[in-house]
Amino acid sequence: MTTNNQAISSRWSSRLSFILASSAAAVGLGNIWKFPYVMGENGGGAFVLVYLLCILAIGIPIMMAEVIIGRRGRHSPGYAAKSVALESGKHPAWQVAGWLGMLTGYLVLSFYAVIAGWALAYVFKAAQGVFTKASAEDIGKTFDALQASPGELMIWHSLVVIATILVVGNGVKNGLERSVRFLLPCMIVLLVCIAVYSGSIGDFSSAVSFMFEPDFSKLTVNGVMVALGHSFFTLGLASGVVIMYGAYLPRETSIVQTSVWIAVIDTFVALLAGLAIFPLVFGYGLTPSEGPGLIFTTLPLAFSEMPAGGFVGTVFFIMLVIAAFTSAIAMIESSVAFVSEKFSLSRWPATLVSGGVLWLLGQLTIHSFAGSGWAQLDSEWLGKPIESLFDIIDVLTSSLLLPLGGLLLALLAGWVMRSEFTKDELDTKKGIFDVWLLCVKYISPVAIIIIFLQLIGFIKL
Repeated sequence: MTTNNQAISSRWSSRLSFILASSAAAVGLGNIWKFPYVMGENGGGAFVLVYLLCILAIGIPIMMAEVIIGRRGRHSPGYAAKSVALESGKHPAWQVAGWLGMLTGYLVLSFYAVIAGWALAYVFKAAQGVFTKASAEDIGKTFDALQASPGELMIWHSLVVIATILVVGNGVKNGLERSVRFLLPCMIVLLVCIAVYSGSIGDFSSAVSFMFEPDFSKLTVNGVMVALGHSFFTLGLASGVVIMYGAYLPRETSIVQTSVWIAVIDTFVALLAGLAIFPLVFGYGLTPSEGPGLIFTTLPLAFSEMPAGGFVGTVFFIMLVIAAFTSAIAMIESSVAFVSEKFSLSRWPATLVSGGVLWLLGQLTIHSFAGSGWAQLDSEWLGKPIESLFDIIDVLTSSLLLPLGGLLLALLAGWVMRSEFTKDELDTKKGIFDVWLLCVKYISPVAIIIIFLQLIGFIKL
């Protein structure tokens, strides 16, 4: 044994369960909230094409690397990384790659759960008809009022955290697996229904043209970097999720096939989200490059004017909540497994500890948005304005921990682990293995280093 902890014995009941669970983890706010607006900000179709190429060259290879580390190590991320490093005769300090991922995912979840609370609040606001016949000013005031109320934000955040604890506390098969078998198909069905309705009442042809007809004159070098970064982050890489879920993967399941399927499902949902949102954006004269407010302030304008807008808005935000929730239960899992391993706790106590600390961390984001004096700052870090404690967490995770963790994981799988071990885990044709090794040893690290240097402002593009 490479650690003092017993290897994780839980397993997914089938390959389909792993695909559904990992896809549900990857499919989140990044696909439905972030992907449409970054696509809108960076030229549409040309951005999509670069994004798809990056998924192939970077996203899938790194995902396969993380699954290899998880399944080979059979522990929570830090202990799994330590295990595979020692097995290859390398220094145990490489475990930092796993610990960084787990910490990053947990910090991201601390504000992710708050934003999921926004979506949950909007389900009820849409159902109550708040957006019906509302003006842009009214919708803006609704969003501002929500953010300015720490009490209301705390209620919605608490509901998200409690629901997460209830699912994860029931374990891998009875909690995670059972929930995603229902939630992911349900979310995709809702998204398809919204896309069909959106296409029928909005400007579907303009949306398709915007998304799938590349105009490279609209794509800047910075847009290419955004596509590169988003392709890496959208699959939930370097957040502890993939390693943890890989630890539950049965030995006979193909890592290559499942990783490809997960990437396909994740990309399909991201594109489907665009087809659900952009017909409304173009049909109702809204701006595709609106930015982060596209979902919470711009899109409700369309709901306010369209037929059955209250109902459609309610369904949309239910779908958004499901997407956020499936990612939340995935991001907390590695910390639960770690607490259980480290302190020899059973599942429920470990989940309550992780959930309780998560709830407390969420207060930093809540009071940052609400404008509480103690959470406000006036500074700059890595060339980015720091106006609150939330900004520190956001910059720390997105600009430092995620790319650094991804780089370390690529190096661990490509350079530290002995090739006979990675080849044994992949169990695939030599040509496929050689392509994967080329990507994970050279292409992915170089791309991640460029992303990292650009994020910290070392290079300007």
